[in-house]
Amino acid sequence: MTESPGAREAGVRRTREALLAAAAAVFVEQGVQAPIRDIAGRAGVGLGTVYRHFPNRAELVTAVYHHQIEECVALASALQREDIPPGEALTRWIGAFVEFLVTKHGLGVALQSDDPSLLTLHSLMLDELVPACASLIAAGVAAGEIDPGVTAYTLMRAVGNLCILGPGYGRDQAQDMVARLLVGCRSAR
Repeated sequence: MTESPGAREAGVRRTREALLAAAAAVFVEQGVQAPIRDIAGRAGVGLGTVYRHFPNRAELVTAVYHHQIEECVALASALQREDIPPGEALTRWIGAFVEFLVTKHGLGVALQSDDPSLLTLHSLMLDELVPACASLIAAGVAAGEIDPGVTAYTLMRAVGNLCILGPGYGRDQAQDMVARLLVGCRSAR
């Protein structure tokens, strides 16, 4: 009995999703230069499967971050549909953005490479994430919860700077400082 084209395509999508999730987790732990065999092992597939989906590391790195950007954009829309105050929606979204930034461990080195597929990641982040954040800020401003002087690009840049981890300054400290930053974004009303 042969597999139907629809079932085969669904299997390919599941494998790709498993690879993206595994790569994101491994990148958090080891950085983007982590061995491909570690990603394959985490996804429960062989090395050949990884290379069939992503012929080189740059394509895998790009796909992981593109996927995470899409998830952040989708989250902004989902939060706006929920019955929660706009300020809370922004706080939740920024929390997801912080987690996204933490997964970028080692991406700076990768972005300095000559690989053209990696050069688009920064502009992709700006083109996709800034409007998503701006929509949440606009809703917060309209509800009187967020200071109208807060702009998406400036807020995201500040959050990005607070998420530069180092000795004595880890994920918990970054999350605490971002929470404090968000308090300062609230409207004085």
